[in-house]
Parts: sequence; C-alpha cells; structure tokens
Amino acid sequence: MATAHVFIATSLDGFIARPDGSLDWLLQRDHAGEDHGYTDFMADKDAIVMGHGTYTTVADMKPWPYDRPAYVLTKTLAGTPVPESQQGKVFFLDLTPQELLAKLAREQVQKVYVDGGKLVQSFLREGLVQDMVITTVPVLIGAGRPLFGALAKDIDLELVSSQRFPSGMVQCKYRVLP
Repeated sequence: MATAHVFIATSLDGFIARPDGSLDWLLQRDHAGEDHGYTDFMADKDAIVMGHGTYTTVADMKPWPYDRPAYVLTKTLAGTPVPESQQGKVFFLDLTPQELLAKLAREQVQKVYVDGGKLVQSFLREGLVQDMVITTVPVLIGAGRPLFGALAKDIDLELVSSQRFPSGMVQCKYRVLP
C-alpha cells in the first residue's frame, strides 16, 4: 500500500485556516525566503492527496502549484469534469483514504503528501499517516479550521526533530507510532 505523509502549517492556537478558509495569516507573513523544508519533503513524494476544501483554496492558482498528480477526495466533484488547465494533473475521486492508497499502490505510487485538515484527520483516524511535519506560525487567530479533530482513541507520536526558523516559525517532525 502507498504511504501517507503530512506537511502542514498551523497557527499557534492550532488552526490551519480562518473559519472562511482564508490563509491570509500565513501567506502575508515575511518568511525571509524560507521554504521550511517543503522542497526536501516533496522530493520523494509521488502524488498529492487533498480534500475538496483544500482544492477549492488552490484551484484558481496560476500556474497550478503542483508538479505531481493531485488526487482530490470529494463526493461533490467526483464524476464532474476537471478544468481544462488541470486535465491530466488533477483527479476527482469518491474513495475512502484506504481505497485511495490501495488504488495508488496498484499504480506504483509509493508515497503521497496528504493536505487539508479534514482529510488529514480522516487519514489519521484510519491509521494511515506515517509521519507529519507541522510548522507552527507564531500568531493567534482566535478561531478557524482546526488541524486535529475528535478521535476514537489516542494517537501516539514520536518527535523526530524540531527546528526554529529566522521567521519565528517552529517546525516539528513526528513519526506516528503504530
């Protein structure tokens, strides 16, 4: 089966976006030209998996920000045509995380980048995430879309490394324990 890996940023109070989905608190920050390890993280990923909300946030970006196939898990868009500019790059699917990873493994995909709060939560609940890189931005936004949601049981993590960036962001890499 393909493996799932997370790379995401949160506000200090644990939100990945404002209630309306806005990322202004993240995008308007001076990152001093830092990529925060994203390039290294993506170096061995074969595909990107995102939910409908994340896709809606990035859908109008020009040029398309990803150089790997992007699989959008969505009941709403599944069966609808992909915009012409994204054909061959974006695929709308109505599958569970488990079904998707099995499908991708059959297509020789080994590692996928999972992006989007609800999708990360569902992959975690199903025990499919191997590791997470979480970058904490030093800002409190007060309300928004949380990275983590309710769980049926605890998920134990092992801190692999942590790093502070000149921009004030702190990045922690965790391995999800079985």
